[in-house]
Amino acid sequence: MNLFSIILCLLFVTPAFTANQGRTIISLNGTWDIAEGSMMSIPTRFDRRVVVPGLADLAIPPFDDVGFENEQREAFWYRKVFYINTDIPAFAVLKIHKAKYGTLVYLNGELIGEHLPCFTPGYFDVRQALKGKGKANELIIRVGAHRTSLPDSIPSGWDFEKYRYIPGIYDNVELILTVAPHIQTVQIVPDIAAKAVRVVSKLVNDNRSRNITIHYTVREVESRTVVGSSVSERISLATNQTASLDDTIPIRNCHLWTPDDPFLYELTMSSGADEVKIRFGMRTFRFDKASGLGILNGKPYYLRGTNVCIYRFFEDVARCYKPWQKGWVKRLHQQFKTMHWNAIRYCIGFPPELWYDIADEVGFIIQDEFPIWFLGEQHWPASLNSKEIAAEYSEWMQERWNHACVLIWDAQNETMSRGETRKAILAVKDLDLSNRPWDNGWDIPATDDNACLESHPYLFCKLWDQYWGNDREFKLSDLATTNPMPMIRDEQVTYKLPVIINEYAWLWLNRDGTPTALTKSIYEKLIGPQASIPAMRYYYARAIAALTEFWRCHRQAAGVLHFCGLGYSRPGGRERPIAGATSDHWADL
Repeated sequence: MNLFSIILCLLFVTPAFTANQGRTIISLNGTWDIAEGSMMSIPTRFDRRVVVPGLADLAIPPFDDVGFENEQREAFWYRKVFYINTDIPAFAVLKIHKAKYGTLVYLNGELIGEHLPCFTPGYFDVRQALKGKGKANELIIRVGAHRTSLPDSIPSGWDFEKYRYIPGIYDNVELILTVAPHIQTVQIVPDIAAKAVRVVSKLVNDNRSRNITIHYTVREVESRTVVGSSVSERISLATNQTASLDDTIPIRNCHLWTPDDPFLYELTMSSGADEVKIRFGMRTFRFDKASGLGILNGKPYYLRGTNVCIYRFFEDVARCYKPWQKGWVKRLHQQFKTMHWNAIRYCIGFPPELWYDIADEVGFIIQDEFPIWFLGEQHWPASLNSKEIAAEYSEWMQERWNHACVLIWDAQNETMSRGETRKAILAVKDLDLSNRPWDNGWDIPATDDNACLESHPYLFCKLWDQYWGNDREFKLSDLATTNPMPMIRDEQVTYKLPVIINEYAWLWLNRDGTPTALTKSIYEKLIGPQASIPAMRYYYARAIAALTEFWRCHRQAAGVLHFCGLGYSRPGGRERPIAGATSDHWADL
């Protein structure tokens, strides 16, 4: 987004919203006031504006040194005024899809609550503090100014390659107004063998008992044709009761979802008062231990793709408002399609929910990786334990499990977690009724079936000056004698599970063609210290093509995903004094 577009956003005035009978979802996206200050006190003056969703570095006028620890501030405070023209219904829930670092909410001067996790939604019951009938509502949200605002017991997205941890409300903010019985959660479970969809949900009643039936309708998203419907048995709800439901709806002419044919359905579920609409795809995915392959809809399916490191891209100078522009995000995924890719690892972090909607539509299998990366056990925070991790995994799964694209849960990246992520997986895996497979990074897998291992065979790393191995040479001709089995850690060998190669090469060049901090010495050894940018680009293209075909043609990996399709590019210099370790390949973002 250019400066003119941002200024237009800042001129937006929040209208009054009218809540009708049933469910109303009010978007609170748009222009907010923002101020810096302490963690404990609401600022007396809000002197800047910022767009939500976005990051605090988009404020106008800008703040200094956003993303660094700074004596000027401990926190950023967001403020929004909005109006509702009706009475407040039985349920009023504020949903903050994602914000970092740590979220504290006030409404009309009343402390509502706190949600410390940075990568999963926070839900806040605001009914008692919310004003209707056209009265002004003042919503104030505090986020920590840096990842160090959080206790060590909360995952903060530490990344060895990052140097700016930019805070902000970086996903949607919504107010959900509805009546009883409130449909609180819904999990879609495709059953492609029966050509039906199972719907598992929770209803929450208010202070009046009632008898109801639930109505289900399934439509094709594109044609809007109704292809299934059902009515539940009569349900008796006592006062303030929470009820669990489990119903199945047959689908006529069931059309399966694949990356090549991303066919989507929409479920409408109505309690006669509350109503939800959920998009989904009819597909199943698992890993087969015997063949070492992924199985999509009952058939072997090789994964070919790339990685997106969105939190690294957040600190890129070219980022601006791109991650929240639907058109740009869709073009990005469509450009990935031109590479004949069918899979993406959203690496060490979750993008805004918009990205998952687009991956559903464009057709990608997403390996969804929780932002934990600490390498060896010596870096693992002593106070970060499986209980907190499992709580966040549970929030993550509930937010993501109805997306057609999300088919692999990835607990962490390249980390020996002292068993904590494994224990967390075991605590939550049964919540997913579709039984998607899990990847547990460098740690031992949580199960010995329907799981996968990650492999990062960085063969050219042997030429790096700080390489820790014995063999300090590698050239392309060595592929003739290279073991085609993907490399995994010794602790994982006995499990004989399918392997996804989702990083390889170690030959990164910045977008301007210069080597990164990890590859300068490598290119000097490969093609000489005076090598030109065209020569380095040619070598990189040739080498990554050879490596990709080597890992693909031997068919020993369930997937081959290159690193990376989107990250940062940080050549260093006066404006960016710390050179980046890796880079994506874009010439023009």
